[in-house]
Formats: sequence, structure tokens, C-alpha cells
Amino acid sequence: MERVIVIPARYASTRYPGKPLVGLRGATRENRSLIERSWRAACAVEGVDAVFVATDDDRIAEVARAFGAEVVMTDAACRNGTERCADALARLGIAPKLVVNLQGDAPLTPASFVTALIRAIEAGAQMATPVLRLTPETHERFLDDRRAGRAGGTTAVMDAEGRALYFSKEILPHTGRSYGAAEEVPVFHHVGVYAYTPAALRAYMAAGPCALEALEGLEQLRFLYHGLPVTCVEVTAEGREFWELNNPEDVARIEAVLAREGIA
Repeated sequence: MERVIVIPARYASTRYPGKPLVGLRGATRENRSLIERSWRAACAVEGVDAVFVATDDDRIAEVARAFGAEVVMTDAACRNGTERCADALARLGIAPKLVVNLQGDAPLTPASFVTALIRAIEAGAQMATPVLRLTPETHERFLDDRRAGRAGGTTAVMDAEGRALYFSKEILPHTGRSYGAAEEVPVFHHVGVYAYTPAALRAYMAAGPCALEALEGLEQLRFLYHGLPVTCVEVTAEGREFWELNNPEDVARIEAVLAREGIA
């Protein structure tokens, strides 16, 4: 196996317990769990040798096996999805050239996002993740979440070469304003997908947790804290509205996109 996608999923989420099993109704009103919709998004990526759901929870494992996923049971001590990916590879006993971590809260992730990361790794990056320029509408949604005290989407700040400088649950850079429909928003949404080489995963595990990842609740900050480079790959939504399921309020937002795009 050269290219593998792992979907880490845990039940005891701090922000939204039981999130992977939350039902989402699509265009036909069929109710599918968040983990199934994320798995379907992963299976739509071409050129991938295997897709695994990695979890420590029997409830998630049972649901995932029922809809046909390959499941690997991982250690409950895994602190985040990246650690769970590393643990899954060790338990599977495989050493792919690259592994994609498609987090189980992003069922609207276009296959092109993952393909862009695979290309970046194969071009020499050690760790890559997509960023998506906010539209005025999605920027306003970020602002709405912050006004309501909700930790919503994550933003990314990059240097001139596209290397990550910082990721935050705050809206960075701070501009202090809203944007009109014709304006370009200088803020990038970090999409919760990662691609790593096995060497990058080993370096991440060896580095150990840092204060920033704990404070922000963002696993990728461990790479930056320890000086491990993160390549940000700018992607475009190609007409699709992208949104992650971070809070209960996001269910209606995602269901509306599923209905609008005819996704069953």
C-alpha cells in the first residue's frame, strides 16, 4: 500500500460528544451518520489503496463496519487524530509512502482537496494541509461563531512560500471588519485534512505534546512548535460550499449543502 487514508474518530469529543454518530440527512432525506459521510468522501478520492476508520470506541466501530468500512481499533490514550493515525499504521503493520488523515467531521471535503495534498507530498513536502480562502459569506459565519462564543472553523496564516506560520480558532489575521460580496477576504480557512510521510509522523510522535496544541485544541500546532515544516496547499471549493461539523449548529448548515448539491 502506497497511499492510505485514515479517518480518526473518537466518541468523547470535548466540544461535541458523540459527534461521529450524529445523523445527517441528504437530498433524499436518508439519514447517514457523520462518520459514514466522511468515509464516503474518502472513498471518492482516486488513486488511494485503502481507507480505514480508526477509533477506540466500539459504538463507532460497529456503525462503521455496518456500512462497509475497514476498521482499526486504536489506543484510547491517543490525544488527537494525528496520533491515532500513527497508532493505526503501527497496528496494521503497514508502511505506506504517505498517509492522509481525513478527519471525521468534514463530510463535504472534495476529493480534489485530498488529491492536492497527495501531489504535494509526492513533490517533496513532509506534511501538507489545505487552506481555502474565505468568501465574504463564510467569513461572516466565522464572525457569527466568535460572537456567539463558539469555537468554529480554524484559520491559517502562511509565509510567502506557503509554509504555515500559525493556526488558530480565532480569526487570523484580525481585520476588524466584514466584507462585501465583490471583495477578496484576506483570511484562509484551514481545512481539517492532513497528508504526511511516515517520517513526519514519527517526528511528530517523538516531539511530544506542546502547550499551544493544548491551548488551541489544534494538533497541527505541535509541528510548528517543534520547528517541523507544514506546507499549506491553497485549494478552491470548485463551486461547492465547504463547512465542517464543529458544533450542533453546523448540522443544519451541512444538511442544506447536501440537499442543494443532490448528495444522498
